Amino acid sequence: MTAFSPEGRVATRKRTLLGAKIIFNDGHSVFDCLVRNLSDTGAMIQIENPLAAPNAFNLQLSDERLLTCAVRWRKINSMGVEFV
Repeated sequence: MTAFSPEGRVATRKRTLLGAKIIFNDGHSVFDCLVRNLSDTGAMIQIENPLAAPNAFNLQLSDERLLTCAVRWRKINSMGVEFV
């Protein structure tokens, strides 16, 4: 049985302010973004236009980690992603 946080999350999220890049289109397209919170299973990303990002992409963090992501929700200048 999996324990959930009070918000229903599988993993505890940590507040961050990490610079990152959304990479898609075989590396030909890149958007700068900020990772505002991060967990073992996903992240909340601050981006100027979340509708411009595809539903799946690679997220390269400032520490050079590369994570494959699927978008789970979008708001005015942020989106939530799950690591796949």
